[in-house]
Amino acid sequence: MDQPTARPVPQPTLASADFWAAGGDGELRIARCADCSAYTHPPLPRCRSCRSPAMTMTPVGGGATVAGFTVNHQQWLPGFPPPYVIAIVVLDEDEGARLTTNIVNCEPGDVHVGMRVRVLFEKAGEVHVPLFEPDPDRPGGPVPGPPARRPVPRPMAAPRKFEDRVALTGVGQSAVGRRLMVDPLALTADACMNAIEDAGLTPDDIDGLATYPGPAPGGMSEGGVMALEEALRLRPTWVNGGSETPGQIGSITSAMLAVAAGLCRHVLCFRTVWESSHMALVRSGRWHLPEGPATGMMEWRLPFGAASAANWIACQASHYFHRYGGDRKMLGWIAVNTRRNAALNPDAVYRDPLTMDDYLAARMVSTPFGLYDCDVPVDGAVAVVVSAAETAADRPKPSVLVEAVGTQITERLSWDQDTLTHLPQSLGPSAHLWSRTSLRPRDVDVAELYDGFSFNALSWLEALGFCEFGGARDFIDEGRGIALDGRLPLNTHGGQLSAGRTHGYGFVREAMLQLRGEAGARQVPDARVAVVSAGGGVPSGALLLRADG
Repeated sequence: MDQPTARPVPQPTLASADFWAAGGDGELRIARCADCSAYTHPPLPRCRSCRSPAMTMTPVGGGATVAGFTVNHQQWLPGFPPPYVIAIVVLDEDEGARLTTNIVNCEPGDVHVGMRVRVLFEKAGEVHVPLFEPDPDRPGGPVPGPPARRPVPRPMAAPRKFEDRVALTGVGQSAVGRRLMVDPLALTADACMNAIEDAGLTPDDIDGLATYPGPAPGGMSEGGVMALEEALRLRPTWVNGGSETPGQIGSITSAMLAVAAGLCRHVLCFRTVWESSHMALVRSGRWHLPEGPATGMMEWRLPFGAASAANWIACQASHYFHRYGGDRKMLGWIAVNTRRNAALNPDAVYRDPLTMDDYLAARMVSTPFGLYDCDVPVDGAVAVVVSAAETAADRPKPSVLVEAVGTQITERLSWDQDTLTHLPQSLGPSAHLWSRTSLRPRDVDVAELYDGFSFNALSWLEALGFCEFGGARDFIDEGRGIALDGRLPLNTHGGQLSAGRTHGYGFVREAMLQLRGEAGARQVPDARVAVVSAGGGVPSGALLLRADG
């Protein structure tokens, strides 16, 4: 296919240039290990299987099987109109080598998991983009990819847990809303000062700062540690800010480690988003998005119109439905339940009633996700104070203790190369969390599980062992199992689906309020143990929290 295209063009790197050039002669080339014959994609300097450096770009036959897919209905990119099919395909040569791509030359409704496809190429500038079309000469195959398995975590590295040396002593939140048009650093400062006051401390008591992700574009940060330190002048002895942590709450875990090591006594952790205002500014023309070839992770996403995590995670959702059964209603009950909880939360962005009929009638975004399966971009900030455990008795409010963290990576840090059955990177942190405590899922009173999309929360329910793999539909029980008075109250503040995307920190705040008995009309009676997860993908993390006393 040599024709003009509006596809975003990838920026080939020293590692990927051969892949993007290969289609010029009609052949698909994938990195292959000369020692063990395993294929690896995207190209890496070492074999994913045996770690050998003997990697060469090798022609493959071009046949593949659809492992997961989504029909995208949202206009993400100019000149790339929906609907179109984004898919993860498994190469015939190696089940462990997969490509994110588009399925073309067929009706979107005809695509299914197990569909056999073959490669063709579309020239885009100087590169050749591999697309796939149905292969009429080969019948559909079995479901590709292994079933989910609970990973075995590493044993504890030390007999004494660092979690026992810390406490969460304060929590604060700024105004949270849609298109507030407020300086995001002002939101951060408000949340931080509220958290310091909540802990009964003064700014002079704060000797550490931690945040996620640090400076970042797209309404995802107020500027990080540097910006906040300039605003509040706290003079910390330790700081940390970055995105490669165990989920957004990895910054809180880092703060715990600094406190447990004796470097700090009170670390102020903060997270700010202002996506809602940022998007409004872009649409108005006052702000402009950066232009240029797709780089980094997006090198393998944008050329196929897979611009949003909605597209990436929807592919796992379709694989889950194919393997375990289920339909959109099982996701819908999560959305309906969170809206019911949000109605009891005065800080929630959306509080109007939501019925299953409303859910099913809403416009599609990226199948199986409709509008109410997607969290709500907002402006707002949340801050948490992590303190040395020996100071907890001096605080004016009950402290929340940390029973365990879940941080281990057991899967490939990839959206398409490893876990297909669930949200990637939910299985490892979950197994790791339970390896650091004698408590079990049955001991948990409330669950605050990341719901950037409804399927995320479903994945965490199963990964954390509240039900077996494939058992979420029965566990949710049309919303009864996850209601405030159900077997496991889920996302009691309304989650990110209704309360707003405060990017992980909102779940920590809600867990603290529940364990302190301060959640008002949505309070779960006698809540003593709460689990929190964060990370809509890679990497991710989890916390097990308990009330003091």
